[in-house]
Amino acid sequence: MNSAAAGNKIVAEYSDRLASQRLKESAFERRHQQLGFIKLAIAVLTFIVFVLALKSRVASIFWLLVPMIALAALEKFHGRVVVSVRKCKRLIAFYERGLARLENRWMGTGETGADFLDPAHPYARDLDLFGKGSLFELLCTARTSPGKNILARWLLGPAPVEEIQDRQRAIQELIPRLNFREEMAVSGEDIRSRTRTEALINWAEAPSVLKPKPAQVVAFVLAALWLSSLLVWAISGFWGLTLALGFVNRIFYARFKARAQKIVAAEAFVREFALLPVILARMEQEKFSSRKLVALQSHLLQQGISPAASIAKLRRLVESLESRRSLLITVSDPFILWSTQLAFAIEAWRQKFAPAFRQWLAAVGEMEALNAVAGFAYEHPEDVFPQVAGEGAFFEAKGLAHPLLPRAQSIRNSVSLGCDLRLMIISGPNMSGKSTFVRAVGLNAVLAQCGAPVCAHQLCLSPLQVAASICVLDSLQGGVSRFYAEITRLKLIAQLTKQPVPVLFLLDELLGGTNSDDRRIGAEAFVKSLLARDALGLVTTHDLALTQIANDMNSQAANFHFEDRLENGELRFDYRVVSGVAQSSNALRLMRSIGLDV
Repeated sequence: MNSAAAGNKIVAEYSDRLASQRLKESAFERRHQQLGFIKLAIAVLTFIVFVLALKSRVASIFWLLVPMIALAALEKFHGRVVVSVRKCKRLIAFYERGLARLENRWMGTGETGADFLDPAHPYARDLDLFGKGSLFELLCTARTSPGKNILARWLLGPAPVEEIQDRQRAIQELIPRLNFREEMAVSGEDIRSRTRTEALINWAEAPSVLKPKPAQVVAFVLAALWLSSLLVWAISGFWGLTLALGFVNRIFYARFKARAQKIVAAEAFVREFALLPVILARMEQEKFSSRKLVALQSHLLQQGISPAASIAKLRRLVESLESRRSLLITVSDPFILWSTQLAFAIEAWRQKFAPAFRQWLAAVGEMEALNAVAGFAYEHPEDVFPQVAGEGAFFEAKGLAHPLLPRAQSIRNSVSLGCDLRLMIISGPNMSGKSTFVRAVGLNAVLAQCGAPVCAHQLCLSPLQVAASICVLDSLQGGVSRFYAEITRLKLIAQLTKQPVPVLFLLDELLGGTNSDDRRIGAEAFVKSLLARDALGLVTTHDLALTQIANDMNSQAANFHFEDRLENGELRFDYRVVSGVAQSSNALRLMRSIGLDV
C-alpha cells in the first residue's frame, strides 16, 4: 500500500469513528434531557404526596419513600449518562484534531508548549520546536503535565543510542493500538499547568506533619463517643456527658488543626487524582512485549502495589473533603473531627506511597510521550525510523523533507555529511527554500534522536548535538543588535563543540549583519574552527563571496544551491538542492513584483 492510500485509510478510520461518536453523543444528549424531565416530574409528584400527607389521610407520609427512592436511582443513572456525554465529547475532540492534523488544519488547535521555550537553547526557537504551528503542537496529545514535560525534554536534547532504540521499539509496538490511544484520551480533566504537577510532587514528598497512629484511632474513638453521647442525651436527658466529651474533642481538634490544614491542601489536586488512576489502570491492563513498555509496567507494580488502586483511594479521601463545607459538617467538625480524621487518613497514605509517587508520575508521563509519538507515526505511515549509530559524525538522508509541511506538497532532497564532506554551503535566491531545507535537516535530527520516525525515505546518523543560528533576534530593551545577538549564538555553538558529542551546526545567512569582506573572513575562520572540532553542518548565504570558502577547504566543503526561473512573468521555484553556486538573484524582481520603484 502506497503512502497516499495509507493516508486515505487513516482519514477514513478517523472519520468513521468521529461519526460514530457524534451519533452516540446525540443519543446520550436526548437521554440526558429525558431524564431531566422525568426527575422534574418525580420531584413534583413527591411534593404533591407530601402536601396530601400533611393535609389529609388520603396519603401516608411513608408514600414519600417510593418517589424518593426512584429519584435517587434516577440521579445515579443520570450521572452515568452525563459522564458518557463528556466521554463522547472528548473522543469527538480527539478525532477532530486527528483529522485536522491529517488535513493540515492543525496549527493553533493544540498544546503549543510555549512555556518550554528557552531563547538561550541551541535550537528550540530556530527550529520552531514550540509555539503555534510548532513540532510540539503537531506531536503532543499528552493530557497530563508529566507527559508534556517529558515530550518537551525529549525534543530539547538527544537521547543515548540504546535509549533511542528502546523508544523506537516501544513506539512501533504502540503504533497500531488506536483503541489504546483513544482510551487514554477520554477520562478526567487535563492537568495543564507545569507548576501544578511540581506542587503536587512537593506536597507528596514534603516531610511528615502528622503521625496517624495512634492519633487516628483516638480521633475515631472520640468522635464515636461524642455521637453516642447524643443518643444518651436524647434517651435520658443527661447532657453533661455530651458537654464534657465536646470539650475534650474541641481541644483535640484545636491541637491538630494547623497541621491538618497542610494535609487537606491536597484538595487542590482533586483533578489530578481523578485522572491519574484512570491512566494508570489502563497502563496496568495493557499487554506489552517491548523492553521499555514492559519496564514501565514493572515500575508501576513493584512490591505488588497497584498505583491505580492506591491513587483511587486517595482520590476518594480528597473528594470527601468537599463535604466539610456543608453547614452540618462545618458546625459539628470540632466534635466529630471529620476533617481531622480525613487528614490522618491522607497523611497515612502519603507516608506509605509518597516514595513511589514521583516514579508513578514519571511512568505516566513517559507512556504519554511514547503514545504521542506513536500517534504521529500512525498518521504518517510514509515516515521511517532512522538508524542511529554510535561511531563517528555523520548525517546521511535520502528523500528528506520538512516534517511540519504537508507530505503531499513536500519536495524531498538528499543530504550526505560525514567523513569526506563536512560542510554544505548553500546559496540561492530569496524564497528558494534554503532556510526550509536547513530547518528540515535540524528537525529530522531532533526527531531521530528522541526515538521518533523522520520525514525521509531513509536516514542514518550518529549521535549529534544540534545547534542553530537561524532565527536570531535583536533586543531594544537589552541593547543588543542583531549582529551581536548572532555572534553570541555562534559563541554558544563553538562552546558546544568542546563537548564529547559532535555538533551538527545549522547557520542561516551567516554573519549577514556586516560588510562582505569581514563577513567572508569571519565566516571562513568560524566554520574552519568548527570542522577542526569534529563538527559538521550547513551554511546558507546570499553573499556569493562566502561560496569561495569551499575552494580553500578541499573536499571537506562543497557548494550547493537552489534555483528559480521566470515563467510568464512570474518567479517559479523547484525547491531542489543541486551542486554548484547559484547563478541568479531575484531580489530586484521581488521588489518590483510588490510595486516598489527600483
